[in-house]
Amino acid sequence: MRDEPADPVDVLVIEDDADDVRRIRDAFAGLCLEISIDVAADGEEALAILTDRLDDPSSMPDLVLLDLDLPQMSGLEFLETISDEPALTRLPILVLTRSASLEDIDESYDLAANAYLTKPTDESGYDELVTAVAEFWFERAVLPTDAL
Repeated sequence: MRDEPADPVDVLVIEDDADDVRRIRDAFAGLCLEISIDVAADGEEALAILTDRLDDPSSMPDLVLLDLDLPQMSGLEFLETISDEPALTRLPILVLTRSASLEDIDESYDLAANAYLTKPTDESGYDELVTAVAEFWFERAVLPTDAL
């Protein structure tokens, strides 16, 4: 649970589809929270963003939404790459993808993803998904203090 509910919530969206980024931004904008969203178009860009922030734990995102189907470095490759950095493996990482493959699901959890969600097929589905994610991760879940 966040100690200060009024603190802005920082979300890193790792997604290369501009329409999905827009849907996610719009859904978060509908919440009664102050949200800051950074976007990385692939795993390499996300890794660069996060490693630049390692010296300042307070600059780490509160939540990462990760697509699996990315150019350059896939979501699974991203998860495997960060597994060597303890500060990054403690981030709440939710896979948000179109894949319903059992192999992708198993591998995501094996690589320490905190949840596996399939992308909604319509706008209202994004609103419902983001509301559920926000309620759980920002209001109910208790995270390690160095992951906040």
